Amino acid sequence: MFVGLDLHKNYLQTAVMDEQDRLLSQERIPNRDENIEEFASKRLRDSHAEIVIESSSTWYHVYELLSKNQNCHVVLSNPVKTKAIASAKVKTDKVDALTLANLLRTGYIPESYIPPRHIMDLREMVRYRTSLVRMRVEAKNKIHAILLQNGTRIKEKPFTIGFVEELRRLGDYRIDGYLNIISSLSQQIQTVSNTIKREAREDELTRLLMTIPGVGYFSAVDTERAGRR
Repeated sequence: MFVGLDLHKNYLQTAVMDEQDRLLSQERIPNRDENIEEFASKRLRDSHAEIVIESSSTWYHVYELLSKNQNCHVVLSNPVKTKAIASAKVKTDKVDALTLANLLRTGYIPESYIPPRHIMDLREMVRYRTSLVRMRVEAKNKIHAILLQNGTRIKEKPFTIGFVEELRRLGDYRIDGYLNIISSLSQQIQTVSNTIKREAREDELTRLLMTIPGVGYFSAVDTERAGRR
């Protein structure tokens, strides 16, 4: 049995085929745990099922739910490569789910690497840290824009202790607010950075990658992800 799942935020479109290319069922189910588990237990209980899902914002949770069923083997398709292979003129949820199921049945699914949970969590931490750093840069740029607008020049190197002290003396409520934001973000960045470093030390491949000159904790995690695709 071959199952294609087209994932969306609020629902899943399913297509179930047998080895003889016969369409057994198509249905739309809510993207909720109980509905997904019910689908797996009822539709897929009588035989082994090969299931393919496309990478999306909800794929890992759906993957974990379906993988609990011993009759299910779940693979993740690379959405870019899948669309290159199956570029249909008519694009609907039903067509997409059926296309995925048929590609899986014929052995043409370009699979993506599915990392274990601890690697997924580590990757999310790196992404979170990246977003915090971008927010801090934006806050610093806001301060530079205010200084430029007012024609204010500070000789100290940007955002050193002396620079921040000079900024505080200006008494600008906007600058003070941004400085408070920067301070808070810096604390959060330091906390998550320490967590990433601690967790990365426990992963063998990440430690190996960090032996390469110029590769640190954060780039090693991203490199590991790319290398396993």
